[in-house]
Amino acid sequence: MLGDVRVRSQVGFEPERRGSHPYLGVDFRTLHSRAESAGTIPARRIRRLFSFQRHLLSSRLLRGAPHLNPLHILDEDYCGQAKCMLEKVGSWNFDIFLFDRLTNGNSLVFLTFNLLNQYGLIELFQLDMVKLRRFLVLVQEDYHNQNPYHNAVHAADVTQAMHCYLREPKLAQSLTSFDILLGLLAAATHDLDHPGVNQPFLIKTNHYLAALYRNTSVLENHHWRSAVGLLRETELFSNLPAEDSLSIERQLGSLILATDISRQNEYLSRFRTHLDENDLCLGNASHRHFVLQMALKCADICNPCRPWELSKQWSEKVTDEFFHQGDIEKKYKLEISPLCDSEANTIASVQIGFMTYVVEPLFAEWARFSDTRLSQTMLGHLGLNKASWSAMEPEASGSSEEGESEPGRATDEPSSRVLSQGSQES
Repeated sequence: MLGDVRVRSQVGFEPERRGSHPYLGVDFRTLHSRAESAGTIPARRIRRLFSFQRHLLSSRLLRGAPHLNPLHILDEDYCGQAKCMLEKVGSWNFDIFLFDRLTNGNSLVFLTFNLLNQYGLIELFQLDMVKLRRFLVLVQEDYHNQNPYHNAVHAADVTQAMHCYLREPKLAQSLTSFDILLGLLAAATHDLDHPGVNQPFLIKTNHYLAALYRNTSVLENHHWRSAVGLLRETELFSNLPAEDSLSIERQLGSLILATDISRQNEYLSRFRTHLDENDLCLGNASHRHFVLQMALKCADICNPCRPWELSKQWSEKVTDEFFHQGDIEKKYKLEISPLCDSEANTIASVQIGFMTYVVEPLFAEWARFSDTRLSQTMLGHLGLNKASWSAMEPEASGSSEEGESEPGRATDEPSSRVLSQGSQES
């Protein structure tokens, strides 16, 4: 089960196996790295030192514990701002980019820890604070922050969105503490160790993960197994009965595997059928789990539903990651994946297609399930953001006016061109 999990040693990670394509020996940990001159190394070491110091101070402040030898007043001011932001962590306008800067790149650790504590899960499940902190730090470290999009900030953003959905009336009244724990952990780990390329890329370069998972939900299986590896390594749930720990691992996998966007139609059709027949019973554990799957799917691709100033940044980052993959495919004379050719696509065209065929149908059904102010706010932002991108893409704007219809119904079947991305945007 855990054959793909990297082995840690006293000196760090063992070298990761690379893809076996005869022309492509890619180390995915450095795939999106930008070259740095030798003169920048001392500066980088200084930043790492300050990062460590700020991390220690922030940890003490967030726990409300006194700290000795206070650092520079600027650090204290940053921590104070971060604490103020956490007081509004349930706001849909939450700026994860600002929060990440205020926590000096530790947004996933601080946000997830805060939410677990806010829901009373640390006390309820008697989680060891040292093990929990170590688990969250290792999770954050195992995201490739050189990836423009699939990095720890994206994971933190998805976790914050998941929190917003967990607070919606239908879910808040029905979910158990166990459900909430699973939802938050799945959100935090759903893209763990993402290589910054999509499933088709791994398949056509004969990467060992593609062979290991038989070309099926390759990335999602890897994210899940990596998360389980960290749970076992840190022994986070060692105080629970063995069957409970195994249940957490299995259900965590079920949630993460649901984020495979190539299975979008399967989940959306099932969700729509439940809503049409009005037979979702949240007193039923399997139905609650299905709703958690849909909530995670929404959280994973909610960027187009955020306010424009946040949504635009995410759109630029994900397209940058797409185009970088396309550049690598060109370099090695591989077939260029859909949406990854910077000469044939623009940020606007990629986003308009994604919103039309993937995001709108999903969030229209979510609004049917949870017809709340938040759902209407998300659909409102989605419409405005799509209009903004359409204004930058005159041809798309003209065609969208001709084919305008009720969101989620006329676009039931996402285009194969969008879904062929495997789970690149998820």
